[in-house]
Amino acid sequence: MSVQRFFPELETRRLKLRNVNSEDIDFIFKLFSDEKVCEFLYDEEIFIKKEEAIEFIEWNSKPEKRGFNRWVLVKKDCNEQIGTCGYDLWDRTNNIAEIGYDLLYEFWGQGYMKEALISAIESGFSNMRLNRINAYVALNNKNSIKLLENLGFKNEGIYRDKHLFRGNYYDHYSFSLLKRDWKKQTVDVQ
Repeated sequence: MSVQRFFPELETRRLKLRNVNSEDIDFIFKLFSDEKVCEFLYDEEIFIKKEEAIEFIEWNSKPEKRGFNRWVLVKKDCNEQIGTCGYDLWDRTNNIAEIGYDLLYEFWGQGYMKEALISAIESGFSNMRLNRINAYVALNNKNSIKLLENLGFKNEGIYRDKHLFRGNYYDHYSFSLLKRDWKKQTVDVQ
């Protein structure tokens, strides 16, 4: 009998999505120490030492047991790590989770994150049996807003003072995607 996997490895046309592991320390440090990548991440300080990457990996280890994950996005053609995405705050009673994602700046605008998120969303609805996926985006993060809208997420308004960061509170747009809406528009996004 096979065991239900909530966070299996995923594959798209150009990418492999695999759960983060100890071999990713240098990449995770590079990603989260990049000011451009972290410009709108108001829930975490920019990484300044490798220990922070190790803590990130440890936090996201054992996803099946803990109920949240982070996939590393790996280009199939050259095995290069380019970003991450994953689920957090999984409410198993109400079938809701929050999705997050980040990508090295040099790969922005090439469709990689959209490709990864389509696969992650499909996995969330089928493997985690989600009904709703939440995403929160800083008000000035135009690229992320456009990406979520292209994937069918609905902007439900502003979540006021969502994060306290460096002494200031930051509002975020609250986006959601319902399973029934995803089923209606999956053909449009692929």
